Amino acid sequence: MYYAVPKSNQHMTLDALCDMIMDETSLSRGDVMNTLITLGKMACRSLKMGASVDLGDLGSLRIYFPPKMMDNQKDVTAATLKKPKIVFTPKNRMRDAANAVEVSVDNPARKTGKESLTPAPLRGRG
Repeated sequence: MYYAVPKSNQHMTLDALCDMIMDETSLSRGDVMNTLITLGKMACRSLKMGASVDLGDLGSLRIYFPPKMMDNQKDVTAATLKKPKIVFTPKNRMRDAANAVEVSVDNPARKTGKESLTPAPLRGRG
């Protein structure tokens, strides 16, 4: 089995994000960092209480407990829930940004015009 994977995962550091926010606003680096740190703490606190967190144009965070399937209704208890997961649901603007990403696949097997019997894998995750 073969599948496409990104050649490089570009990563925006917290410092780079702070610089961008500073350039777009009148906030200082300390103000931006304090706001982001506080946002993280408040999101954790809200999630611990079972509340979803609305992040404005970004989207929202919520806790999801995947259920185990039980044969009998009376066997369904809190213990039958799997490990909780944090679900991020992006707003339309975020989805639009994801859909606007330009994508191309560099596939050596297709460049030759014919597939070899043992093509090199694009990359696999194991």
